[in-house]
Amino acid sequence: MTALHARCLGLMLALALPASPASAQPMPFSFGAIGHVFRGAADDGVMRKAIIESDADNLAFVVVNGVKAVDEPCSDALYDQRLALLSQAKNGVVLSLAGSDWADCKRSNGRPAAMERLTRVRDVYFQDEMSFGATRLPLSRQSTSSKFRSYAENARWEVGNIVFATVNLPAPNNHYLTDAGRNGEFEDRLIANRYWLQRTFTFAQREKRDGIVLFCDGNPALLSGRTGVRSPDGARDGFAEVRRQILALAGSYGGKVLVVHGSARLPAPKSIRWRGNLGELALPAGWLKVNVRPEDATLFSLSER
Repeated sequence: MTALHARCLGLMLALALPASPASAQPMPFSFGAIGHVFRGAADDGVMRKAIIESDADNLAFVVVNGVKAVDEPCSDALYDQRLALLSQAKNGVVLSLAGSDWADCKRSNGRPAAMERLTRVRDVYFQDEMSFGATRLPLSRQSTSSKFRSYAENARWEVGNIVFATVNLPAPNNHYLTDAGRNGEFEDRLIANRYWLQRTFTFAQREKRDGIVLFCDGNPALLSGRTGVRSPDGARDGFAEVRRQILALAGSYGGKVLVVHGSARLPAPKSIRWRGNLGELALPAGWLKVNVRPEDATLFSLSER
């Protein structure tokens, strides 16, 4: 049996694991998460290395946080180049959008091009309901809802008894703009994300899933103790609403909730930070392996590579 055949068989077994009967305890598995690894123009070497390293491991899937650096061009050519890189992976790969993929994009005259580039990114990366890579995972996208046709980047899937979901929350401040007038993109996405998070938790609660893992770019500061809409520096906190919602949803959920967010240039964490049933994991540049052990009280743990 080849390594690829073994990987495919392992993934099929994980996806087919019984969810709830006590006599059919789901088996342990691991997944990978690749942090925002781009340092400069046309620099995909670190990401390529992370994909190669994670391909060599037996993982259920890999989530990649972002496809480009802030100072790289927001060009169709670069988007296509990174699409080819993700598609070449052996593991199933799910993309979680980063702010630098679209929110920071500018036109040649310096004017913002965020909405134009977000539309293009959606066209390039989220055309069907499958992951990238050789072992493709089926995904449920928010765009299947008639009210939220545009939000194909928000995806959900299951392995074993765990629900996984991506949420478009770009760094550094959830694309909250201080310009005068209606903050249209932020406000519309706030409504879409609120609906998406509610549906994800409702599904997990109804189906009696042991845990939920959310992947996003920006740090919603869930364990910070903040309660207002202002950051410590007095600025409007673009994550205030989503932080309040996740805290409330996690508080009424019977399982574990792990939020994995991108934090480039931070050292690799030694462990997941927990407060009650809510955990936070900040991704470094490179990749991390997360173990899911249904028999353990913490459910999720980091693996030394």
